[in-house]
Amino acid sequence: MIDLSNLNKEQYRAVTHINGPMLVLAGAGSGKTKVLTNRIAYLIENGVSEDNILAITFTNKASKEMREREVKILGKLAYDIQISTFHSFGLKLLKENYGVLGYSKNFNILDSDDSLTVIKKIIKELNLNPKFYNAREIKSKISSAKNELIDIDSFSKMEYDNNILLIYKKYLNKLKVNNSVDFDDLLVLSIKLFREHKDILEYYQDKYKYVLIDEYQDTNEAQYMLSKLLCQKHRNIFVVGDNDQSIYAFRGANYKNILNFEKDYKDCEVILLEENYRSTKNILDAANSVIKHNKDRKDKNLKSNNGIGEKVKYVKVETDKDECSYVSSKINELHNSGVKYEDIAILYRTNAQSRILEEEMLKNGIPYRIVGSFYFYNRKEIKDLLCYLRLINNPLDDVSLLRVINTPKRGIGDKTIDALSEKANNENISLFDAISEGKELKFKNLILEMQELAQNLTLTQIVDMVLDKSGMKEEFGDKTLDGEIRLENLEEFKSITKNYEEEYGVLNLEDFLAEISLVSDVEEYKDEDNRVSLMTIHSVKGLEFDNVFVTGMEEEIFPHYNSINEGTRNAIEEERRLCYVAITRAKKNLWLLNAKKRMLFGNVQHNLPSRFMDEIDPDYLEVINNRETLFNKVTKIVNKEEMYKKSGDDYSVGDHVKHTEFGEGIIVKIDGIIAVIAFAHPYGIKKIMKTHKNLSKV
Repeated sequence: MIDLSNLNKEQYRAVTHINGPMLVLAGAGSGKTKVLTNRIAYLIENGVSEDNILAITFTNKASKEMREREVKILGKLAYDIQISTFHSFGLKLLKENYGVLGYSKNFNILDSDDSLTVIKKIIKELNLNPKFYNAREIKSKISSAKNELIDIDSFSKMEYDNNILLIYKKYLNKLKVNNSVDFDDLLVLSIKLFREHKDILEYYQDKYKYVLIDEYQDTNEAQYMLSKLLCQKHRNIFVVGDNDQSIYAFRGANYKNILNFEKDYKDCEVILLEENYRSTKNILDAANSVIKHNKDRKDKNLKSNNGIGEKVKYVKVETDKDECSYVSSKINELHNSGVKYEDIAILYRTNAQSRILEEEMLKNGIPYRIVGSFYFYNRKEIKDLLCYLRLINNPLDDVSLLRVINTPKRGIGDKTIDALSEKANNENISLFDAISEGKELKFKNLILEMQELAQNLTLTQIVDMVLDKSGMKEEFGDKTLDGEIRLENLEEFKSITKNYEEEYGVLNLEDFLAEISLVSDVEEYKDEDNRVSLMTIHSVKGLEFDNVFVTGMEEEIFPHYNSINEGTRNAIEEERRLCYVAITRAKKNLWLLNAKKRMLFGNVQHNLPSRFMDEIDPDYLEVINNRETLFNKVTKIVNKEEMYKKSGDDYSVGDHVKHTEFGEGIIVKIDGIIAVIAFAHPYGIKKIMKTHKNLSKV
């Protein structure tokens, strides 16, 4: 007999519900997974066969966790229960009914990259300009249409460009001819199967008489329809979710599915899980005071089971550097008092914000991990950019050349590269020197051109030039989420060059690359578990930490400028739900930080505090204003007034000068604002801005 004594009253009602539709609105930290797993066990204990139960989650990780919890309750019997994601359930349906849908047994499933390759091939076959017909953008359109259940006829009425329609039709045909389906088809074809074959639908309706769906607020149109068809006979649908935590609209999720559940199932029972077992009262009250500003929601008010706790710290600082320094100093303080690194998380709205935080962690010897993304310098686009810069500095760098000679795609294949490698080996020369013809010669000339142009550019200007001339900027400007993130990371790299220019006044590419290598090549920490977690707020969904820092609480950062520019209530409400998720990750201590000035994408931004800060009741906040305190004396603030002299000396070739870092030197060339200076060994030739504060005449 299963033990239900550890359930509260509302949890018990949900677990012991057997027949009929039920909506469980489960607030953050209210024990929804416990409810789901115990209800499955309760159904079985009350005579329902394990074969008649289907539990659907959104991620493989969640499915695995649910299975493990079920095993602890039911033992080996738990392995007979169908616990899966929507897509893995769809695959099961297709494998069992492939013939009915016109496929043979060995059909292939194309992943995202495979689908992209097919679309690129079609664009080429149609002799269309890939600059105007971006494969990623078209793939995104096709995927959205499928997930919204828009058929080809409806799509043709919506799409003004006949070529895109033609690409879509050819794409569908190629999949069919090649006995293949894409990831979206796993749901679309399952729905087609149910709609066109009533006998098959009825078979699965009778097989899965009891359906449980987790994170129902994240369902898209296809997932919603699949579950609706499956449950329309016995109507034993049990959904768990939280409309306040719907944050995946960019993936097609429709939060209104959970809001409309009572319309779809008018006799449904609704249970609110409002008792939070995660956070303190002050943290929850702060979260509640923010989310209540949303109009499209089911009203609920989380109550803490963990006492009042500390007030939420609202930290105001001058710059993003101060923000990072404050966070690292507090982490050290926490760690010195016995807190484990693994109990600390730093959250941010966009991936690009992680770069300066990573550097601060490295500088202070704080072990960290990037969750749901790559370390900044390990991201593909950043590695590619660095290779271009290294080639400009040293064209004989074979490693860098091999990485970017066909990035973005230039039609330089493996055979060409193999032939180049053989020639270089035979003649004992570099790959660059071995290039003499073909498409690879265009690449060589591109590097030589950029090398020549770089002579008269600042570091930041060099980066801009590389992004434009290499084709990287164009490649990622495809309006997809992935492209947007990668482009943001590349733009953020300019913050590194700007900071370097301002710190030293040095414009030498060689010196900059040497400095970067010290940061980017730091050995990864071996202790995998005991690290501070750095992640976007989207990545932290479902996780919790004792101590949470949320950085960048500023307008145009959070809420994001794209949502502000969209100008719709839905867009801002999605951002507010994201803020709610961020706040409710904290169990004991929460810091919300904003900066008056922030270097982002190579530009200094002066942002107002986030509107979400104004929405938090001041009773729950402890304001820490670090703009006028001793803290700024510890953390040096760099601004233009301090960094550059108001009027530069009238430097001339041959002048003796002094630099605070490199000592005395002689100006050998003047090029606009740049002075080329010969310093003594080991520094050598440096390019330095004439107006930089570190430079003066002897």
